[in-house]
Amino acid sequence: MAAGGAAMTGSGLVADVAVARRGFRLEASVACEPGEVVAIMGPSGAGKSTLLAAIAGLARLSEGRVRIGDRDVASARPRRHLRAAQRGAVLLGQEPRLFPHLTARENVAFGTRARGIGRSVALGEADDWLWRVGLPGAGDKRPAHLSGGQQQRVAIARALATAPQVLLLDEPLTSLDPETAGDIRAMLSEQLTATRATALIVTHDAVDAAGLASRLVLIEEGRVTQSGDVRDVLHAPATRFAASIAGLNRVEGVARGGLWRAPGVSPEVLIESADAASRAAAEEDGGAVAAVFRPGVVRLERAGESSWTGALRLVTDDESTPGTWLARVTRVEQTPVGARVHTADPAVAVDVGADVVADLRLTAGVPVRLTLAPADVRLQSIGAGAGAGAMRSRSAARAALEAGAVTPGASA
Repeated sequence: MAAGGAAMTGSGLVADVAVARRGFRLEASVACEPGEVVAIMGPSGAGKSTLLAAIAGLARLSEGRVRIGDRDVASARPRRHLRAAQRGAVLLGQEPRLFPHLTARENVAFGTRARGIGRSVALGEADDWLWRVGLPGAGDKRPAHLSGGQQQRVAIARALATAPQVLLLDEPLTSLDPETAGDIRAMLSEQLTATRATALIVTHDAVDAAGLASRLVLIEEGRVTQSGDVRDVLHAPATRFAASIAGLNRVEGVARGGLWRAPGVSPEVLIESADAASRAAAEEDGGAVAAVFRPGVVRLERAGESSWTGALRLVTDDESTPGTWLARVTRVEQTPVGARVHTADPAVAVDVGADVVADLRLTAGVPVRLTLAPADVRLQSIGAGAGAGAMRSRSAARAALEAGAVTPGASA
């Protein structure tokens, strides 16, 4: 329930911005339909938090505009910069930032009181919000007597109680333990749906994106590299980072006779796919193509030391067979269900059980033989995903701005 007892509905958002900060420049576009939740992911330092700051009014634009609902809240030309409190956007980060001297009820009521709602009404609505986020009966407790997860629930209640036009969430679950994060993720999803909030959520966890958002935008080095439905982005990653968050290998190479070939590797490494669309992507010899496959589908065996002479692989009869090649282990990482073995030339990760690591004595430098079945591989033409997605993102945002509103179907 929003202020005054009305159900909250978010406004549309269009941001086509450039922000320069201490040797770093962000150029990104994102558009949200009213009531839509969009996730933003990227490596550390990619510009995700800078984008939220520009939308919230905490960073000035070097170029571009930000439109929330039917208002331009920021623009570079003409120069316009509404203060954060005037934008109708609420930013919530990793830390709850509750007022330590106020109770949970008073913290939630603070925002609505600041908007002119009477004390008794605001406190009553605060109790309702505490119930909605799973904290009934906690209204009289101060932050010091609440757990980290409970504090974040109070912060979420405070943010939603003000009925923001746009809710900006900057990694709100990062500092929580996995079980608590899962509980709050479920609660947040329920409340975002119930209030029809328009929200942008920055996260490092693909589970957050899949559980909270309908669309996913990837930002790398200050640029949008891919965007689309969450499932589509995770299913067909356009960059190595995108593949990493989806838990996939994405190895770039060149096409040769309908196969993938690792450039600059001798003897050559070839990969084939049984998928017709994949074979079509590799038809043009010399064209850039990426092989995408799960670490769990690669078969790993220990190769004999005689397969190597120093840093050189010795040629054997089956090394040029598509889907089979020699490699060396570069590192081994523990996973919840075993281990992930990283190999080089080409860089491929393989998931194995802990017993395999022990049996094969897998450590850095150990030679291994990898085998990959054609049915487990997709080949993608490089450039068709990342570049096209980024161009569609920017074009959609600019079209919406030029139209003076968020257009139907505008996508980040």
